[in-house]
Amino acid sequence: MTPDQPLIRMIIVDDHNLFRIMLKATFQSEFPDIKIVGEAENGLELFRILDHTPADLVLLDINLPGMGGVEIARRLRRDHSALKILAVSAENTTETIKSMIETGIHGFVSKQRGSADELAQAIRAVMSDLEYFGRDIAAILFDLYVAKKKTTAVTHEFTYREREIIYLCREGMIVKEIADRLGISVRTVVTHKEKIFSKLGINNTMEMVQYAIKNGIIKMEN
Repeated sequence: MTPDQPLIRMIIVDDHNLFRIMLKATFQSEFPDIKIVGEAENGLELFRILDHTPADLVLLDINLPGMGGVEIARRLRRDHSALKILAVSAENTTETIKSMIETGIHGFVSKQRGSADELAQAIRAVMSDLEYFGRDIAAILFDLYVAKKKTTAVTHEFTYREREIIYLCREGMIVKEIADRLGISVRTVVTHKEKIFSKLGINNTMEMVQYAIKNGIIKMEN
């Protein structure tokens, strides 16, 4: 951890004790800028912890006993709006992902394909006010929108660079990966995305990709 690297305070919400133990040990040894300040097995424990523990981000498993991940996310967005929410799950069904996205979470990582390095990358991205969706999650969102019918006509024009960025977002790339691929700065990528969002009257990457798929700006691959 460098002197200018801010400490990220995180609470883990997962009903598997072994997962929490392993994650805590990994972060303590490999990612000192991310400190686990609380652990909860369910939503009730989480909200009790939040009563007395300052935190920046909640790492939220979706499949929990009692109060489910969707309900917890909704309550967090309502009562603790400053907190970032990064969802994790081993069962990534289309309906569950759709429901979580609609609550306003900031990112989603699959337990099946994700790694500790990816999780740390996702946490840092979310804390930098960027969205993070793993590649397999992005693919599910793609399929979800392809199946959805809309009648909106194309009324927006995009530059070549904007189309490149839209396509790479559809591939599940985060801002830094897009910047590296295109040989431009992270700030430039963010600026392009903000312009695209402004043109479409939206505020997140998922809606941008959905619009582009529906209107043929980017094509489905065989």
